[in-house]
Amino acid sequence: MEIICIVCPNGCRMEASGEGGNLQVSGNLCPKGIDFAKAEITAPMRSLTTTVATVFPESPRLPVKTRSEIPKGKVMEAMAKIRTVVVHEPKKVGDVILPDVFGTDIIATGELAR
Repeated sequence: MEIICIVCPNGCRMEASGEGGNLQVSGNLCPKGIDFAKAEITAPMRSLTTTVATVFPESPRLPVKTRSEIPKGKVMEAMAKIRTVVVHEPKKVGDVILPDVFGTDIIATGELAR
């Protein structure tokens, strides 16, 4: 299986073969590639960045992201939860917008002032 590492700017094209504890990875330029390939095959995770609605006409959308990664298979479910949110109060970067979405919080990545 070919995997392109996204951990660093090298973008190594790696080849992974085997299963479980016998996974072999080649083509990586650094040790991070091996860890990335193993995680990508066994339990892929993703960060999620998007926006949520607000009640403020001058700022109708607030940018948000996951505080940490969530399982790749849960991204669409997380988006469904996020789409239900409407922000009614000013927010600062880092404020929790939606708590505990698959083990992490959705936080503001922009400012929202009145």
